[in-house]
Amino acid sequence: MTTEEQGTLPTPQTPDDDPILSAGLGIAAKWGAVLDADQLEVALRGLEPQLRREHKERMFRLETQREAAERTSREKREERAHKRHMAGLVTGGIVAIAMLGASVFVAKDHWWLSILLSGPSLLALVKIFVLRRSDAYDMQSVSRAMRSAMGAAGQAPPPPPVV
Repeated sequence: MTTEEQGTLPTPQTPDDDPILSAGLGIAAKWGAVLDADQLEVALRGLEPQLRREHKERMFRLETQREAAERTSREKREERAHKRHMAGLVTGGIVAIAMLGASVFVAKDHWWLSILLSGPSLLALVKIFVLRRSDAYDMQSVSRAMRSAMGAAGQAPPPPPVV
């Protein structure tokens, strides 16, 4: 039973939709005037392996382009990760130097603040910036150091008057 007998028509397909169909129609149009139907069929069957090779080549080229795009995307992600890591290292270094400098600067007048700036809080902040992680132990050490420094600051005798 054909589609005409069923009362339905096949969906129209334009040559622009399928490159193989458009190539076949182009060849048929060129050779149709010169060859009869049998000769045209033999010529098209001989052309089919070439069309298959061209299709494989086209598919290989598309796959290569897709892989190149994925590789470029992966390289960009790695480059961004590297920049983020380097920014963390630089920031951690700047924070460490600033905290150590501040601790030296205030050590003469406020020794307890100097301990806070150069103790576990320094290590915890640098660890956050450089390693991008923070553990509960870090915060516990910072709070313990702060409590002991504050306790010691409250018990310390007042500084002697400057003459």
